[in-house]
Amino acid sequence: MRRSKLEMYIDILKVLAHRGPLKLTHIMYKANVNCSVLKQYLDFLIKQNLVEEKTVGKRRVVYMITQRGIRVLKAFRELEEVFTVLEDGRARPPIPY
Repeated sequence: MRRSKLEMYIDILKVLAHRGPLKLTHIMYKANVNCSVLKQYLDFLIKQNLVEEKTVGKRRVVYMITQRGIRVLKAFRELEEVFTVLEDGRARPPIPY
């Protein structure tokens, strides 16, 4: 089954959260994303302040998740838990207004 853009964004954030600052090729393999697509997605995540690009030494570029990216990742985990509970048929949590 094909992943949505949102799922790919989340996969990239998960890889960076668990594996720490990584080069482009390492993210590509860990998140299973094509290089040209990954560059586009990283550009988007950088513009959203979810990922940061950092130059280490003279030429080595690495990508790391920001604090905002960590908060977004936690929010998605919470949503996943809610939807898992709903799919299991358990009682729905009350919706606060």
